[in-house]
Amino acid sequence: MTHDIPKNYESAQVEARWYQNWVEGGCFTADPARVSEERPAYSIVIPPPNVTGVLHMGHVLNNTIQDILARKARLDGKEVLWLPGTDHAGIATQVMVEKQLRKTEGKTRRDLGREAFLERVWAWKREKGGIIINQLKKLGCSCDWSRERFTMDEKYSACIQKIFVDLYKKGYIYRGKRMVNWCPASLTALSDEEVIMEPHKGFLYYFKIEIAEEPGTFLTIATTRPETIPGDSAIAVNPKDERYAKYIGKHAIRPLPLENQEPIPIVGDESVEFEFGTGVLKVTPAHDKTDFEIGKRHGLKVTDIMNPDGTMNALAGADLAGMERFAARDKSVELLRGLGLLVKEEPYENKVGISERAKVPIEPRLSEQWFLRYPSVPAARACVATGAMKFHPERWSKVYEHWMGNLQDWCISRQLWWGHRIPVWYSKSDPAKIHCDVVPPADPENWTQDPDVLDTWFSSWLWPFATMGWDMDAPEDEMPELLRKFYPTSDLVTGPDIIFFWVARMIMAGFEWRGEMPFRNVYFTGIVRDKLGRKMSKTLGNSPDPLDLIARYGADALRFGTMRSAPLGQDVLFDEKNVELGRNFCNKLWNASRFRQMSGPMLDNSSLEAIVARVDPALCDADDHAILDGLVRLVRGCADALANYEFNAYTQALYAFFWNDFCDWYVEVAKTRLADDALRGNVLAIQDLCLRQFLLCLAPLTPFIAEELYHLLGYIPEGEFLQSQRLVSADELAGALAKRGLTIDANAVNDIAQIREFVTQARALKSHNNAGTKKDCLFRLALKDAAAGALLERNAAKLKTLVGAREIETVPAGTAADGPSAVTPLGTLSLDVTGLIDVVAERRRLTKELEKLEKAVAAGTAKINNPAFASKAPAHILEGAKKQLAETLAKRDETAKLLAALG
Repeated sequence: MTHDIPKNYESAQVEARWYQNWVEGGCFTADPARVSEERPAYSIVIPPPNVTGVLHMGHVLNNTIQDILARKARLDGKEVLWLPGTDHAGIATQVMVEKQLRKTEGKTRRDLGREAFLERVWAWKREKGGIIINQLKKLGCSCDWSRERFTMDEKYSACIQKIFVDLYKKGYIYRGKRMVNWCPASLTALSDEEVIMEPHKGFLYYFKIEIAEEPGTFLTIATTRPETIPGDSAIAVNPKDERYAKYIGKHAIRPLPLENQEPIPIVGDESVEFEFGTGVLKVTPAHDKTDFEIGKRHGLKVTDIMNPDGTMNALAGADLAGMERFAARDKSVELLRGLGLLVKEEPYENKVGISERAKVPIEPRLSEQWFLRYPSVPAARACVATGAMKFHPERWSKVYEHWMGNLQDWCISRQLWWGHRIPVWYSKSDPAKIHCDVVPPADPENWTQDPDVLDTWFSSWLWPFATMGWDMDAPEDEMPELLRKFYPTSDLVTGPDIIFFWVARMIMAGFEWRGEMPFRNVYFTGIVRDKLGRKMSKTLGNSPDPLDLIARYGADALRFGTMRSAPLGQDVLFDEKNVELGRNFCNKLWNASRFRQMSGPMLDNSSLEAIVARVDPALCDADDHAILDGLVRLVRGCADALANYEFNAYTQALYAFFWNDFCDWYVEVAKTRLADDALRGNVLAIQDLCLRQFLLCLAPLTPFIAEELYHLLGYIPEGEFLQSQRLVSADELAGALAKRGLTIDANAVNDIAQIREFVTQARALKSHNNAGTKKDCLFRLALKDAAAGALLERNAAKLKTLVGAREIETVPAGTAADGPSAVTPLGTLSLDVTGLIDVVAERRRLTKELEKLEKAVAAGTAKINNPAFASKAPAHILEGAKKQLAETLAKRDETAKLLAALG
C-alpha cells in the first residue's frame, strides 16, 4: 500500500518515529533459536565506550560502520547480534566523581571511606552513565539493547575474578617490586600502553661533580632532571670509553642535598652511551627504568626522593622537601648555580611519557604491583600470521606481529577504588601467606584484602565472550545458547590506537579460555581529523558535537557524510560540507521518489518479481538498458565494497548511481516518454525497480529515509520492516530480468555512455563561454566516423534538448574548429560564439586573467620550493599550499585554452 509522499522531508520526525518502531518491533533483538544453516549467525560486539563518555566524531565513524555491517547482514538473511555495553573506565570515572565530590562537598574519597565512595560512584553511574547509549540510539545504531552489558555487572565481574585466580594458579600472575609508570595525578600505576610519548621542549643541564679521590678533578654530567640528584646512588661510564674508564672504582661527591653531599661510586656499565650528553651518566635507581637496571647489576642503593603525588619528600633534602617536582627542578638548578657547579643550560627536545587519562607527565616509580605474563601467545600470533584472522587494512598485521614478538609483562594492578578488586588476601600474622580465590578466607578477621583493583583493560579483554554469559566453571554443553550460537563473533571494528590495549589481549583471552579466536575479521578505522589534517580536540575548537549535526542535518546525513570521507583504514578528514551534501542527497532522494509518485499510478510494487513483470522488454530503449545495467553494477559494486570493508567506495557508488545515472540522466531523458501513454507504464516500472533496489542497497547507510520511502512507495506491507527484505545479488537481479526476456544490450549501454559524455562536453563548452543558460546555441560536430553519425542521427532531438541547442550541424572529419571546441566520443565539437560574447572584450578579459594567474603560479611555486618554508611549515599547511598551486595551475591552463579558442 502506498501513501502520498509529503512535500518536505522532515528528518527529525522520521528518525524518531522509525527508531521507536524498530525497538518496539524487536528488530534489533537477536534470537539464538532462529540460527540455522538457512539463517546463519552474524555477531559483532561494540567496543564499549567509557561510561563517562559522550558521543564524538570517532564514535560516529566506528558505530556507523558497525551499524552498516549489522544491517547488511540482516538484509542478507542472517540472525544478527550486535551486542552493546559500556566500560567502567576505572581512572576516568573515579577522577570525575572525586572532582564532583570536592566541588560540591569539599571532601575527598578518603573522607568518605571506600564503601561509601563506591556507593557514590554507582549512584553517579545510575544517573548519568547512560548518556552515550542514548546518543548512539540517536545515530540509529541497531544494537540489541536488551543485552546491554557493563563491565561491572555482577556476572561479568565474577568472570574477571575467576580468570585472575585461574591465571594466578597457572603461574601467569605474580607480584613483584618493579619499576612502573606512575601517574602522580591519578596516584596509580599505568601499563606502557597507557602512556603516550609526546615531544617536549625543555633543557639539558650540564653540571660538574668532583672526584673524591682527586680533589679539583671534575666530571661533567648532562641531565634533563636535576631535581633527582639527591636520589643518585652512583655515576656510570662506559668501560670502553677511554676518557673515563680510569675513574671506575673511584667515587664522586654528590652535590645535593646540601646537608648530605656524600661520595657515591663510579661504576662501569656498557649501557652508557658515548654520544649522549658528555658520556657520564648520573644513576638514580628509584626514578629511571634504565638506572634501575644499572642499579640491579651493580647492587646500588635505591633512594626514593618523591611522594606518590610528585612532590619531593624529606630524602630530597631540606631545600626541596615538599616542593612540586617541576618547581624542585628550578630550585635544583639554582642550588647548583650557587655551588658554582652549573656549567651550562641548553635547549633540548626529547620524548616525555604522558598519562593518557590524566594528561600529566608520568614518573618512573619503584612499586610493588601485580604483573601478568601473557597466556596463549603462540596461538594468538599464528592466527593472524596464517591469515585465519583477517586485519583490514592488512598492514596492521605487521604492527600486531611486532608487538606480539616483543611482549613485556603487563602491570595489571591499579591503585584505585573503582574497579574489580583483586581477589587476594594477606594473612595478618604472616603477610607472606596469600589467599587467592573468588571466595574470601573462612576467617576474614585474620586477613586483609589487597586494596588495589585491576586495570580496566583486564576487564575488557573478556568482552567478546563474557558478555554472552560465559562461565569458566560450566561444562561446554551447559554454556548459554547465545554464546554457542554467536561466538566466535564475525567482525570487530575498532581504532588502531587500541590494537595492543584491547585487540591483541582479546585474541589471547579467546584462545586461553575458549580455545579459538574471538572474531574472524578486524577492521581498523582511521582517526577523524579536521579538514586541515589536525586531530580533533576541544582545545582547538575543531570537534563538532554530533548531536548538533544530527539536529541540523539529520542522522542519515551525518552517517552519509562521515562514510563519504572514510577511505579504507585511512584517517578521515572531516568537513561539515560532506554532512550538508548528505542532507542534500536525502532531499534529492525524497524529491525523486515524490516525482515518481506524481508521474503516474503506483501499481504492484510488492516484490522484485512483481515489478519486473510490469516491464515490457519490447518497449525498452537504450536508456532503459543503460540504467538497468547501472543498477546491476550498483548491486554488485555495493556487495563487493562491503565485503572488502571499503565503506567510502560503497558510499560513492550509491551517490554516483542515484545522483548522476538515475536523477541527472534517466529521469530527465524519460520525461518525454512519460508523456506517451503507450510508454509511460514501462518507464514507471523501471523507475520503481531502480528505486526499490537502490533503497535496499542504501538502507545500511541511511536506514531512516530508506525505511520511510520503502513504505511510502509501497514496496512492503504495513507492519513489516525493510530489514525483513532480502538484498538480491547482481546475478539474481540480472537473472530476474532475463527470465522476463530482458537481456541487457551492451551496445545500447555503450551508446548511452558516449551520448552522456557528449552532453557533458557540450554543456561545459557553453558554461565556459558564459552561455550556460542559453537554449538556442549552434554547435558544429566534425564526426569521428559513420557510426558516430548514425548515433547522432538516432538521438538528435534528445541531444538538442539536453544541451540546449537550436542545431547540431555536422561537418566533415578533420574540419578545423572555428570557435571553442572539445573532443567528444562522436568527434570534435565546437561552439559558434557569434553573438554570444564580445570576442574582443572577452579576449582582453582572458588575457588579464591569464597574466594574473601566471603571477600566482610563479609565487606559489617559489613558496613551495623555498627550503625555509618547506622544512618548517606544518604538514597540513604545506599540503594546503600544494593543493592551492595545483588548483591555480589548472585554472591557468583552462584560461589559456579558452583564450586560444578565441583565435
